[in-house]
Amino acid sequence: MSRTRTPAVDGWFTGGGDGFRLLGTRCSSCATVFFPREDVHCRNPCCVGGSLMETPLSRKGRIWSYTDSRYRPPSPYVSNPELPWEPYALIAVELAAERIVVLGQTTPKITVADLAVGMEVEVVPGVLHEDAETTWTTWHWRPTGVRA
Repeated sequence: MSRTRTPAVDGWFTGGGDGFRLLGTRCSSCATVFFPREDVHCRNPCCVGGSLMETPLSRKGRIWSYTDSRYRPPSPYVSNPELPWEPYALIAVELAAERIVVLGQTTPKITVADLAVGMEVEVVPGVLHEDAETTWTTWHWRPTGVRA
């Protein structure tokens, strides 16, 4: 039985493979870019307001900061309590073109020992959780040059 692939958060990313992109919003008045997306108003307090346009974000960025998750997060995070907890690395990635920092998990098997501030990473499709019917998709950050 095949699982249905469903985004964990609808409208935050699109595409697959080399076409995978996070989707942000750009204000037509001040050119500020936001992630996650904003559909109501510009969040820049100095902006007089403009129309908001969906914009694909850069695929690559540099690690601004990182840490690891050593504990099982509380609900609504989904994990199987019968399996041992597997720590995972979380990183803050600075997208130079957009001048914003985006948080996310690394790809599986990448640990904090593999990371360094300033290291180049790229956004790739990832899996947040799977159940019998659905694969819940998200994004992961992977050091450039590393293939899964």
